Amino acid sequence: MPQEPLSSTLQVRAISVTLGSQPILSQLDVPDLAGGSLVALLGANGSGKSTLLKSVAGLIPAQATTLKLGADDLRAWGAAQRATHIRYLPQSLPGDVHLTVVEAVLVALHARQRTAQAASPPDRATERVEAVLKDLDIARLGSRYLDELSGGQKQLVGLAQALIHQPAVLLLDEPLASLDLNYQHHVMQLLRSLTRERGLLTVIVLHDLNMALRYADYALIMKQGKLVASGAPREVITPENLAQAFSIRARVETCSQGLPYVLVDDLLHI
Repeated sequence: MPQEPLSSTLQVRAISVTLGSQPILSQLDVPDLAGGSLVALLGANGSGKSTLLKSVAGLIPAQATTLKLGADDLRAWGAAQRATHIRYLPQSLPGDVHLTVVEAVLVALHARQRTAQAASPPDRATERVEAVLKDLDIARLGSRYLDELSGGQKQLVGLAQALIHQPAVLLLDEPLASLDLNYQHHVMQLLRSLTRERGLLTVIVLHDLNMALRYADYALIMKQGKLVASGAPREVITPENLAQAFSIRARVETCSQGLPYVLVDDLLHI
C-alpha cells in the first residue's frame, strides 16, 4: 500500500486513450490541479471529458508520460490502491439494488476499509454515514431503498458513497444532471465548502456554464480530446472560447449582484 500522498495536486502529461480504433485523447497535457480547488470540466458532448476522468480513476486503460497524485505515480497503483485516494462518480448509478440508503453508504465505507485499514466500530461507522447524509440534506432518506428513489436522489446517495471515503480527489461526471435547481446549488455549495475545508481536489463535469462561473475556482474547456482553454472561469469562459468549443454565439454579462452569466444569442453553423 503506498503512503498517503503528501499533496493532492494532480499532474497529467501527454495522456492518450484509444477506445476500439477511435482515439479519444491524444497526448493531452492538463495543467497541474491543486488540492483545495473545485475544477469545472467543460465541453460539448463527445469532447473527451468523461474519458479523461475515467482514465485518471484507472477505469479505462491510458498511456501517459506523467500521471501523479502528489509524489505518487498512479500508474504503479492497482485499482484498489487508486480507489483509496481517488473516487469517481458516474453519471448514473445502478437502480436495482435493494439496500437502504444507510446500508448502501455503509457498504461503501466497509469496502474501502477492507482494503485500506481496520474497520471502524459499528457505532462510529453509523455516525459517519449519518453525518455525510446530513451534509447532503438527505438524512430523511436513510431508511428508504435505493430502488425506490428518483434519479436525482440516487445521485446524491452516490455522492455520499464517494464522500464517506474521505478521498484526496473527487471526479464527478455530471452530478447535477438529475437534480432540481435548488439541489444543484445546494450540492455545488457543499462541494465548494468540502473542497476547501478538506483540501480536496474536486473535478466536476458541468454542462451549465453559469454554475462553473459561480462556483468553480478553475476551468478546463475541451473539444475533440484537446484542451481549448484553462484558467480562472471568468478568464476562459469567453465569447471566443465558447464559439470554438460549443459553436455558439454568446455573451458574458454581469447581473445586478456582480456575478457573471452566459447568454446564448445564436448557434454558429460551422
